[in-house]
Amino acid sequence: MTTGADIIAGKLHAAGCRHAFGIPGGEVLALMDSIDRAGIRFVLVKHENAGGFMAEGGWHADGAPGVLLATLGPGVANAINVVANAWQDRVPLVFLTGCVDAAEAESYTHQVFDHQQLLRPIVKASFSARLDALDVMMVKAIAIALEGQPGPVHIDVPIKVAEALTQEPWNPNRGPSLPQLAVADGPHLTEALELFAKAKRPIAIAGVDAMNEGAGPELAAFCRQFSIPLITSYKGKGLLDEMDALALGGAGLSPKADNIFLPLINQSDCVLLLGYDPIEMRANWRNPWPDDAPVIDVSPVLRAHGMHKARFELRSSVKSALSVFSKSRTADAPAWPAGEPARARADLESAFAPETDGWGPATVFHTLRKLTPDETVVTADSGAHRILVSQIWKCRQPRGMLQSSALCTMGCAVPLAIGHRLIDDTEAPVVAFVGDAGLEMCLGELSTLRDLGLPVIICVLVDRSLSLIELKQRASQRANVGVDFGETDFPEIARAYGGHGTWVEAVDGLANEIEGALHRPGFTIIACRISNRAYDGKL
Repeated sequence: MTTGADIIAGKLHAAGCRHAFGIPGGEVLALMDSIDRAGIRFVLVKHENAGGFMAEGGWHADGAPGVLLATLGPGVANAINVVANAWQDRVPLVFLTGCVDAAEAESYTHQVFDHQQLLRPIVKASFSARLDALDVMMVKAIAIALEGQPGPVHIDVPIKVAEALTQEPWNPNRGPSLPQLAVADGPHLTEALELFAKAKRPIAIAGVDAMNEGAGPELAAFCRQFSIPLITSYKGKGLLDEMDALALGGAGLSPKADNIFLPLINQSDCVLLLGYDPIEMRANWRNPWPDDAPVIDVSPVLRAHGMHKARFELRSSVKSALSVFSKSRTADAPAWPAGEPARARADLESAFAPETDGWGPATVFHTLRKLTPDETVVTADSGAHRILVSQIWKCRQPRGMLQSSALCTMGCAVPLAIGHRLIDDTEAPVVAFVGDAGLEMCLGELSTLRDLGLPVIICVLVDRSLSLIELKQRASQRANVGVDFGETDFPEIARAYGGHGTWVEAVDGLANEIEGALHRPGFTIIACRISNRAYDGKL
């Protein structure tokens, strides 16, 4: 006989899930047991929030939906941040929660509240598991998590449903079936094709939807075929190898970069938005071009953000649209004959160059990019360092840089790195860039890193300040309040957790330490001590 939990676990396995992350509680023991027997490895974490980011890191590595498991009450509440992140950052996360049975909840109130009511504003769908409908529920839940713009789906599982034996027929091999999206036809398509065919200064902006569609190879070929410069959101970094002369890099958070990007965009006579979701972008990207600008927006979903206008809106997958657009223009058509994109690229290189005095965060990022293999995957926590490294670090492939760039939450970089390194079968090096405050948020996960035996490299920028907020305080002429703190001995903490740790304050020391870290079997913390004003003028 099969239990309800067996069906839930079996359907996750059918969807390709091979790992689940979380913390046990009495209400989820049956689920954990079934997950284990289904061939899905359960990974114990120290906080549900970190577990959700590990699940996301794994999704970036193997493409299967992430799975997060939490017990009722405090377990669910702990995960709110990472579920909201999955909602805003377009991450397919299956969030399984244990709960007491409905009848018991009428008279038993300890740790009991309405999980679904709490979560509905930040999930694509919330289900309450019911016997005799588990197969169809799981197919729907996983399809919703993956379809269109991916996102989190919640499944509340009562104890009796998980533990009960059932004769419900179910298919352990049936996964979700997702529709294919063709280019929307009609006069808008015809006019858009004419605009692109005649353009002399076309430019493309791509983002998270292109990344989630896996459109990198097609997008790169399209840009090269027609000599089209490409700007991406931070989540789109690597769709085109950023060493390519046509790749202008990531945009969205740096006013310094925007001063170069936005004038170039407004010189274009055809702006192609290819799977570009402005949820990652800051204020400079609100109405960045006139309402009547020659903008073509290719999107798999309705764009109701209000951030900008587009002359033509085409509902389509990016791959389908690129195939159609490629037939409307000759490869030898002139593109930017005056060479403006090349100058913009040179200006960006100059704007984010290493420090002239030989040390600082920009120097750290340039040095590590130079000394790590091309296939290295990096994660970035929120803060001033993330804005700078997102402009400097050149991604050679899609998903080469992982971060929270829509919700922009702290405490994500280390667990993202853990999840990716655990699940990625290429065993590419993984480096987590984090500020000192961000690392202190998730120090407990160093024990997870130790227990998993993963060689993750953590580069922590130690400036004893919430630098981005401190910069904003000064810019608005406010007093310095609540942003500065004392220095933590991170190398000593690394050793206490069974890893290797070291202080670095010069390029030579950094070069030596990264060489050792790349060959060390366990984790490494490289603590780079920088000035508390190190980001002034750099963002």
